[in-house]
Amino acid sequence: MSATGRGAPAQSATADREVAISRVIDAPRELVFEAFTEVRHLSRWWGPEGFTTTTRSFEFRVGGEWDFVMHGPDGTDYQEWITWTEIEPPAAIALLHGEYRGDPNAFESVLTFEPDGAATRIEMRTVFPSKELRDEAVEKYHAIEGGRQTLSNLATYLTENAGKGAEG
Repeated sequence: MSATGRGAPAQSATADREVAISRVIDAPRELVFEAFTEVRHLSRWWGPEGFTTTTRSFEFRVGGEWDFVMHGPDGTDYQEWITWTEIEPPAAIALLHGEYRGDPNAFESVLTFEPDGAATRIEMRTVFPSKELRDEAVEKYHAIEGGRQTLSNLATYLTENAGKGAEG
């Protein structure tokens, strides 16, 4: 295929606003997907190392919301809000993530779950409203490292809990 044409500009139009992180997790796709869909799972692994999460409300459905607070290891609380825009079990989840409903700086994320043998390759692709917001997330809030740590926490959580009712 040629690199020219209508498809190339669309990709480059968001490249300077994107962060993409992926990881192979040693668990079946359905289980990895489920870890994103139930608050009983999310509250045990969500966030970078040292963070904990308190959920105020949670409704996993298109148009549903997750209103929560992330507690940093230094005692800082981060107000967070997510609404799901697309759900395709067990292959993909799209969401809008900000500090609150209507946040003009909210970013869009698409998570894909692909089988990789007995494991699952998860990719989180996030597009920020502007290059400046992307750069701030990466430089000030360490979004790339935080995202890697979050997926590492997920992998650890699933590995530790996979034997409890799941066939390997």
